[in-house]
Amino acid sequence: MSNSTASRTVEIISAERYVQAESPRWDGRDGGLAWIDMATGSFHRGRLEGGMVVPSVAVAVGARIGAPAPLAEPGAGWAVAVDRGVVHVGDDGAVSSIADDITAADDYMNDGGCDPLGRFWVGSQSMPREPHCSLWSIDADGAATERLDGVTVSNGLAFDRTGATLYYIDTLPHRSIEAFDVAPDGSLGNRRTVCRVEGGNPDGLAIDLEGMLWVAVWDASEVRRYSPHGVLLETIELPSTRPTAVALVGRLLVITTASVGLQHPTAADGALLGVEVEVGGAPALPWRGAPPARSAR
Repeated sequence: MSNSTASRTVEIISAERYVQAESPRWDGRDGGLAWIDMATGSFHRGRLEGGMVVPSVAVAVGARIGAPAPLAEPGAGWAVAVDRGVVHVGDDGAVSSIADDITAADDYMNDGGCDPLGRFWVGSQSMPREPHCSLWSIDADGAATERLDGVTVSNGLAFDRTGATLYYIDTLPHRSIEAFDVAPDGSLGNRRTVCRVEGGNPDGLAIDLEGMLWVAVWDASEVRRYSPHGVLLETIELPSTRPTAVALVGRLLVITTASVGLQHPTAADGALLGVEVEVGGAPALPWRGAPPARSAR
């Protein structure tokens, strides 16, 4: 199939605007939606009602927030990458540590997601941009294992249905989608380039039920659908300059966007966007860890 630029209707689905909304996640436990605002260190939750995202919870988590991952059980809260580690955010908004000081002192957590075995994979980035960051997996007991080093800006990742293949974006310097074979113990091998992403910076990544890859392309005003072999199948033009990440909530492609760094942001910059597509996705895979025990008062 050759690439097509789809004439789809892209809707603004949030009344609120965010500085740098990122990492949308469909919560399979209650059907809700979660996302973060990286610039304000806040974790957000809400629901889709009448074609709009209705916010319900906002929690200030840390100075530099990364990706959220739901825990497996209803009411068990979320694991959220933040600063140099991972915290638990309860449904009541309480924040407690899962793993501290994972990254190097000058690095901080960015995007991530879980594999089918329940490990939370999350990578780091740094300023200035140097290739000394890493990608980790966090086990159910909170133990962190470095899986990949030499990373510059760890961004979107997604596992195929079996968990045997990881699709991964280290945005700089190559602006590529890569793939790895994943062993049962989580070790990575057979690194290869799926494709280069031209015209902007590849950011967040999601996989649909056909195994195709949706990618938000920062500074290109586009999301794109690629095959696992790197064939560009579809491009959707957006009213926002800086899409950051994507999630498939059924057949609704939810797109987070940023207004950060734009001198003249439009009404869509910093909004959540939505567009109906033919092939849907599944809820975010959960982290299999348990909420940390809270000390008695």
